[in-house]
Amino acid sequence: MTEHARRAYVETYGCQMNISDGELMEGVLTADGYVIVSDPEDADVVIVNTCAIREHAERRVLGRVAQLNVLKRERPHLVLGVTGCMAQRMGPALLEHAPYVDLVMGPDGYRALPAQLRQLASGEARASVGGGGQLTVLDFDPRENYEGLEQRRRSGVSAWVPIQRGCDHRCTFCIVPYVRGPEKNRRPEEVLEEVAGIAGSGITEVTLLGQTVNSYRNGNWGFPRLLRAVARVPGIRRVRFTSPHPIDVTEPLAEVMATEPAVCEQLHLPVQSGSDRILRKMVRRYDVDTLLEKVEMVRAAVPDIALSTDVIVGFPSESEADFQSTLDLMRVVRFDDAFTYRYSRREGTPATRMPEEWAVPEPEAQARLEELIRVARGIQTEINRSEVGRLEEVLVEKPARDPGQMLGRTRRNKAVVFDGENGWVGSYRTVRLEGTTGATFVGTVESASVATGVA
Repeated sequence: MTEHARRAYVETYGCQMNISDGELMEGVLTADGYVIVSDPEDADVVIVNTCAIREHAERRVLGRVAQLNVLKRERPHLVLGVTGCMAQRMGPALLEHAPYVDLVMGPDGYRALPAQLRQLASGEARASVGGGGQLTVLDFDPRENYEGLEQRRRSGVSAWVPIQRGCDHRCTFCIVPYVRGPEKNRRPEEVLEEVAGIAGSGITEVTLLGQTVNSYRNGNWGFPRLLRAVARVPGIRRVRFTSPHPIDVTEPLAEVMATEPAVCEQLHLPVQSGSDRILRKMVRRYDVDTLLEKVEMVRAAVPDIALSTDVIVGFPSESEADFQSTLDLMRVVRFDDAFTYRYSRREGTPATRMPEEWAVPEPEAQARLEELIRVARGIQTEINRSEVGRLEEVLVEKPARDPGQMLGRTRRNKAVVFDGENGWVGSYRTVRLEGTTGATFVGTVESASVATGVA
């Protein structure tokens, strides 16, 4: 590969961890001399970083890879790689669906990405499906936490900080433990060093990432201790974390959230179902009463906290009564936001071994999803309308759709649109919430906050 040809494009699908992994791959490639470009047509290496949580996401990626193959036919030297959870789940079978793909790499292989690309360029890759040189890199590494590598952060406003990879839970619907391996937690010293570097660059908000982030443990460091230490890094003004597991929402965690000014008044609490019977079949390790106790504990510690959640409907054997229990839970807790899904069967997960007669008919599952969305959005609208008139500190993130307007988020993770200037990005403004469309607020800037950028 010539010096001119060292151009790479990374396109990411899926969760925050995938977004962070995309930044990691860009950092690894940049350190090896690549120039990161913003258009696949300008690249000599195109990486599609994938998600395996839902079948729809995989179909979308296969369609996108087929589109990119048009570029490959026009420019045969183009290297096309598929990385991430879908790559790990499908493995060599992905090459049967898309024989024009050159590289299939799972989430533990990114450190070796430049070396694998050199191997492909040299023609040393093994012959595989389609008769060309192709590589699959799918081994799990129990020690790989990508320590010592630097991400190429796309945002100058907020930074993702992975503290944990993999998962030790075995929720029966979830593919993550099988495509990301067992839980691995980074050394706290390395996390704090990274956060200090982020603050030194002028970024004041960080989000700690993990598959079950609050189960973090490294030596005598648990998640509450790490969260407190991150919140006290000079220059850090806001700290968030995702995605926690309800069973690890503890009193020490609530105490840190209540007493550390930098920790935002926001908690994502994935409930998945409001039926004890379905929760047992999901192997979620809590029941509804326990979940409600967690909610009460957190709200007692942080009265103004905003709660969000994930909910799945149509899980195998879910009855109408189970579904109604989920709606009841939504009405009791009153989440500020909810990410709602219809159950998606994932090969390799325990749920696929459940009896076929347990399957909820697709039209019924879709009807339940639509009803859940209606209830969740109704609650969200009611909550947000009750907050009109509040003064909120807003971190300005980017220009909004309409010219002359900016988009930012409150500490409670509420999106606000207001008149402003592009030069405000990364700064804080005090905004009065004047109205809401249901999910987003419209606001008026009252003043600039006292501090902007690095404290």
